[in-house]
Amino acid sequence: MEIIRIPRIMQDTSGGHLLHGRTIGLVPTMGALHEGHLSLVRMAKAENSITVVSIFVNPRQFGPAEDFSRYPRDPEGDAEKLSREGIDILFSPDASLMYPAGFSTQVDVRGLSEGLCGMMRPDHFTGVATIVAKLFHIVRPTRAYFGQKDFQQTLVIKRMVRDLDMGLDVVVCPVIREVDGLAMSSRNAYLTQEERKAASAIHRSLLEASAAVKSGIIQGSSVKKLMMDVLGAEPLVSEVQYCSVYDPRTLNEVERINGEVLLALAVKIGNIRLIDNMLVSSGTGSASPANPLIP
Repeated sequence: MEIIRIPRIMQDTSGGHLLHGRTIGLVPTMGALHEGHLSLVRMAKAENSITVVSIFVNPRQFGPAEDFSRYPRDPEGDAEKLSREGIDILFSPDASLMYPAGFSTQVDVRGLSEGLCGMMRPDHFTGVATIVAKLFHIVRPTRAYFGQKDFQQTLVIKRMVRDLDMGLDVVVCPVIREVDGLAMSSRNAYLTQEERKAASAIHRSLLEASAAVKSGIIQGSSVKKLMMDVLGAEPLVSEVQYCSVYDPRTLNEVERINGEVLLALAVKIGNIRLIDNMLVSSGTGSASPANPLIP
């Protein structure tokens, strides 16, 4: 595994691979890698000649009161995991090289970035889109891999790629879950044992809502109430920032369910903010393509 820290060297290295007709799969991450990240890595390896994983804790997607300084970091452990997976390149640049003095450009994807998480984190998706655009220009991937857990992020990135003619495929991979259904996230490491147990209410609320949709309930407000009731019964749920039924293309809230919908929520367990979602189709008897459980 080659480790590259300088953007220009990464760009030149990718250029050499592309000249030889090789495809490049990129998995952008902020590190603290878990099985969810590694599932993306394996997909990238299976579909491309060269696999690049980037690790960069992006300061521009954190708000002033958010957890940038204490966001979990494990560079040695991450490198060891990626080496075992047999990736080709770990791209781990310093912030001073990604955002040099005088940096003044940003990418703003309007509309899709304004609801859901964008309501609570108004500059978040501008920070995400800007750093992902930079990574795409530096690594020059054929395909880039993201997890469905960050569903809104995947829509924002797809729209950016389409609008700016970036010429790559954005591949969205299934949510990877713990045995009790909690979606894997680097922020799970913040949870106390008691909070970790309480967090299982998030997945339970999605399962109840999914069952309701599949049983034929068509009122979005009724499904939303089911989710809120499950969350409200858990004392350690300190805040529900959003929780409802949405159109998976526009992220608009759905009043009448017809076809595939997105169940999505963001809650705080104690002081820890967690998000999750599930795609479900009315009357089909199946939820999102796969929500694997990791023992």
